[in-house]
Amino acid sequence: MTNFTSTEMMTVAAARALKNSDVCFVGIGAPSAACNLARLTHAPDITLIYESGTIGTAPDVLPLSIGDGELCDTAVTTVSVPEMFRYWLQGGRITVGFLGGAQLDKFGNINTTVVGDYDNPKVRLPGGGGAPEIAVSCGEIFITMKQSLRGFVDKLDFITSLGHGTGGTDRADKGVTTKGPSRLITDLAIWEPDPETKEFTVTSLHQGATREQVAETVGWKAKFATELSETPLPTAEELEVLRDLHARTKAAHSGS
Repeated sequence: MTNFTSTEMMTVAAARALKNSDVCFVGIGAPSAACNLARLTHAPDITLIYESGTIGTAPDVLPLSIGDGELCDTAVTTVSVPEMFRYWLQGGRITVGFLGGAQLDKFGNINTTVVGDYDNPKVRLPGGGGAPEIAVSCGEIFITMKQSLRGFVDKLDFITSLGHGTGGTDRADKGVTTKGPSRLITDLAIWEPDPETKEFTVTSLHQGATREQVAETVGWKAKFATELSETPLPTAEELEVLRDLHARTKAAHSGS
């Protein structure tokens, strides 16, 4: 298959990272599309959990927010937010947290708070919500974002959600025992943290993407794996299911 967009490639690659046995804390937007694509294809038994307390939800359309009624209507059960965080998240019952962000650095730290000075910001962002707790309490973290110099920065203006901190053993030194960001999926490539430094390293390029494109769209010196692979192309089934999902979502949200 060659007729697909970079966004579709990113979503498909992100969905493939999930397993049927995963219990996944889902972020709104790109993470939600990837997680539901996984549920509708290779991982039908995956347990999707949203911050509002919906457990085992199976939305027919992508939610506009964590408060979207589609999530509660299709969930196995809905619990209170305190129970969600204290029992499920902090209790170590969630294997994967799927996050996005406004800014990201090379160690997987995420900013969703402010761009610029905190007291006098250029842009005030939506904030962390439950992402700071998700980042440190889930077994591991997958991040999906489109690459740009605006979003992939050398130094964050504010750390909302902890990744690997300053790299190396910094995350563990802070007393955080979970794995942290283990995969970054973008519209150009798949990145994984270096085992020692924890700096994100490109391990796979999507079809048509080049090293130069990757390097030009991040604010740090991009590193590439010695054995760089090419991301497998989306299958006809994956594209059909994803496009149908987006079509249903568009129709539902437009009132059609």
